[in-house]
Amino acid sequence: MRTSCKILAEVHEKLKENLKPGMSTLEVDILAERFIREQDCVPNFLHYNGFPGSVCVSINEEVVHGIPKKSRIIKEGDIVSLDCGCIYKGYHSDAARTYAVGKVAPELEKLMEVTKESFFAGIKMAKAGNHLNDICTAIEEYIKPFGYGIVRELTGHGIGTHLHEDPSIPNFSMNRKGILLAPGMTLAIEPMVNLGRADVIFHDDGWTCTTADGLPSAHYENTILITEGEPEILTLL
Repeated sequence: MRTSCKILAEVHEKLKENLKPGMSTLEVDILAERFIREQDCVPNFLHYNGFPGSVCVSINEEVVHGIPKKSRIIKEGDIVSLDCGCIYKGYHSDAARTYAVGKVAPELEKLMEVTKESFFAGIKMAKAGNHLNDICTAIEEYIKPFGYGIVRELTGHGIGTHLHEDPSIPNFSMNRKGILLAPGMTLAIEPMVNLGRADVIFHDDGWTCTTADGLPSAHYENTILITEGEPEILTLL
């Protein structure tokens, strides 16, 4: 798991370095697959339930699961969410980042910052002896004062020898304790935060999810390990 996640962190850094206006989302996907395979890994998103790419490339109002396309061009001022993972010797990793392309509006910079920081607020509670809902509640309580919409239809998840495992990890309070956290658990925690309302639309392509009001959304995810002490973030270098 550590090796798989370290490689994925490196892939994200390479994608960040290469992301620029004028690229198609298909070009991003080609780069992601190449970077992953160069490290003797397999892209775990490719053909997962029929998904056609190695990375989800979601621009502005696209919340998640943007399908890479030759016709979809990244522009100056866009925010672009890249969500991908890899398999190393049977073990999965999963991480997402939202990047600014060139200079973006201040309200988008703030949205990306709050989304990222809500993840870190959540993992402060990711300790053995706490319950899953402690993480969920901490994420929601961090975001709420900013008035953003927290996506409810999509959640984080357990991860290991499969990409998606139990438990589901909402980014809002579940009104129940959830499982007891124990050392050795690996979780993918991923706040998805909308500039406007929380409502989303799932499109006919079977994948793309956008905000219902057309306002931008940000996404930040890491795979973490529950330990005897502080949680370990496996997908950060």
